[in-house]
Amino acid sequence: MIKEFRDFIARGNVMDMAVGIIIGAAFTAIVSSLVADLINPIIGLFTGGLDFTNNYFVLSGEVAAGASLEAAREAGAAVFAYGSFLMAVINFLIIAWVVFMLVKSVNKVKDAAMREQEAAPEAPAEPTPPSQEQLLAEIRDLLASGARP
Repeated sequence: MIKEFRDFIARGNVMDMAVGIIIGAAFTAIVSSLVADLINPIIGLFTGGLDFTNNYFVLSGEVAAGASLEAAREAGAAVFAYGSFLMAVINFLIIAWVVFMLVKSVNKVKDAAMREQEAAPEAPAEPTPPSQEQLLAEIRDLLASGARP
């Protein structure tokens, strides 16, 4: 079983997948920072700092009016935190849009490189060397004409 596991791990596609997961995790941190630190503040300027995170319904328990979601949870109240969910959906849509634009630009660069390769003139084909019969025929003709090579 250990040999089979070692063979499985050593396959190229498993290693490629591992590299992809590691790069994906690093890329997630970059995109999350882009959204949280750059895009959300700009959106906040246009929406007047709109933040749904503290919007919730108290299902059971006592919570002071206007208390934050965190305070309601600390008080032990059961809450229906629809605001956190809405913010997660909005953040997901923003991240999905950023990734879409990134993939679109990478594909555009790839397409341009492919067109450049297709447009490049092909190198002329190497002339095929004469066959043995052709060489022998040339030698025969030279000998028949009396010329010396």
